[in-house]
Amino acid sequence: MRGKGRELGLQLRAWQEAGNPGLSNGRAIANRLVDLLGAEERLKGPVRDLADQPLLLRALQESGAGRSTSVQLLAEQLGSTYAPAVLDELLDLLEAATGVAVSRPQGPGANAETGAPAAPVTPDALRPPGQSLWHSLQAMGPGLALAAGAALVLRWLSGELDHWLFKSWNWQGWLVLALALALLQALSLGPLKRARRQWPLEQADATEPRQAWRWITAPWIHHNHLEAVVNVALLLLILRAPSPLPLPDVVLRYVLTSLATTALALLLAERRTTERRWDGAAGAVSALIGLAAASSLLRWRALSFSLGPIDIPTWVLLLVYGALQLGWQLPRQSEDDNSRPLDRLLSSQWWWGLVLGMAWAVFNRLETLLQLVLKSRGAGG
Repeated sequence: MRGKGRELGLQLRAWQEAGNPGLSNGRAIANRLVDLLGAEERLKGPVRDLADQPLLLRALQESGAGRSTSVQLLAEQLGSTYAPAVLDELLDLLEAATGVAVSRPQGPGANAETGAPAAPVTPDALRPPGQSLWHSLQAMGPGLALAAGAALVLRWLSGELDHWLFKSWNWQGWLVLALALALLQALSLGPLKRARRQWPLEQADATEPRQAWRWITAPWIHHNHLEAVVNVALLLLILRAPSPLPLPDVVLRYVLTSLATTALALLLAERRTTERRWDGAAGAVSALIGLAAASSLLRWRALSFSLGPIDIPTWVLLLVYGALQLGWQLPRQSEDDNSRPLDRLLSSQWWWGLVLGMAWAVFNRLETLLQLVLKSRGAGG
């Protein structure tokens, strides 16, 4: 909704005129402005980027011609970065905060002939590829490190629970994981109602150190209840086996797979979209289906999962789950989302889970073939 930028700009100007000591750097400004945004997720990332610009601090501290020059330079930089809907809000913020009228630059965010919005160009897209990747990994560092550490803690905790509780009940690891996801999702309808909005990892918060805890909570909740039901049902179907993994290994693999698919999806999203959300078991479920489907193809042997008297082929799961995910991933998340369907697909956990699962199947097959070759050479010698 138009007008939020002006509201933020007026508040920033009021803080500056009052000589507020808590606004000495861009990070402090960004944190305060983002707090004011509340649920307006689409502007959080752009506002943080604007606040981190040295030109903004210069514009706020200078006066007269110096301020006007800084404002216009900053406006041109923003115009080459953001799509029209977001750009208008940022320029409104800049005008209200500085009192300088901004000439609206013509950037790549709009089609010059039709005026139709194009896919947004993010700040990372303007950097050289190597530098852009390194910058993204650095920004994701706090969240990745925290989530990786939490995975080890959860592995230890699940091992203790398994030893003292679930083994005496004769519950297997796959069942505990599926029931835990189902229980958390059920609680999100009542006592944990706020968790369905706060626990998922939003793109605007993914590189914010203060929001790094969302990397831990995201795999355990779904904002979409139907997707939660489908994922829990598929975990119950796929993970059943005569020799199941113990609970600590099940939890560790689930968390690390979710972490890997989220990180890869975010790396793509930062270059292709402005609004994405990652949560739930989609990455892990997709990796399991991709692993089974690719293994079936590479070994040229049909694999299926038993559901009572019915055997469900792997390729059926691949097609049905893929169709469901396309229905959830391809639509725009809001009217201000100007990304292409392909961008939204490539920045989804489902896609990267499929890629990682198939890659692991290829690795396993190559390892098996290598062992056979070495064994045959040893026998021949």
